[in-house]
Amino acid sequence: MIEPILKEGERIDGLPSQNIQIIQNPDMFSYSLDAILLANFADVKGKGRGLTVDLGAGTGAVGLFYAPKVTGTIKLVEIQPALAEMAERSIAMNGLQNRISVLQADMKAIFDDIQPGSVETVLANPPYFPLRDTTKTNQDEHYELARHELTIDLPGLAQVANKLLKNNGKFYMVHRPERLADIFSAFAARKLMIKRVQFVYGKADREANMVLIEAIKAGRLGGVRIMPPIVAYKQTNEYTKQVQNILYGQPWT
Repeated sequence: MIEPILKEGERIDGLPSQNIQIIQNPDMFSYSLDAILLANFADVKGKGRGLTVDLGAGTGAVGLFYAPKVTGTIKLVEIQPALAEMAERSIAMNGLQNRISVLQADMKAIFDDIQPGSVETVLANPPYFPLRDTTKTNQDEHYELARHELTIDLPGLAQVANKLLKNNGKFYMVHRPERLADIFSAFAARKLMIKRVQFVYGKADREANMVLIEAIKAGRLGGVRIMPPIVAYKQTNEYTKQVQNILYGQPWT
């Protein structure tokens, strides 16, 4: 690992199981468990030599955590310059410049840089909250863009993923269970056939607060599998053994 030069307010957080470290600034935005669970949930197609794109990558957590599972190239797409720059330094810190690069751009305008129909796997941890007339957004610009659909909504995200993917390429996303109807509708309209769904629960006696989705471009209708749930915390607020293994256990490869 290359020792990075940290700027004011920055820190290094890591995922021991994948031996990956990420530069973050909590005053801007920090990744959380959803990014880790998405990278863990995402499968590898074939020998993992194809192109992977992480849409709305932020500081690059999802793409970097996924990187040890594959041998191919990964592109991190992030609209915010400050977060994209942090992602670039994290790539260098982990010695992954030969496989991972950052594209600082609006994901709707990346097709001159990434050829449509060329991508094997798309990853996305998008803003969870739709923008309505009554929406109260966070005052901080970085958090607004990360939490609210200011620059792209679910149908728009599904359209970008569809355009990027090869036929039978896969799209992996983490979102909120209350948006499931919107997710199924947006994906079906763009020929992204949902194949696996996994719910994540904060604690065993609570409602699910996350959902992990796998969809295939131009896949066959039907055959949706509901995977065993993930429970994040014990009643004592410690991680469950299941999550501890994801965070601190053997590499996912």
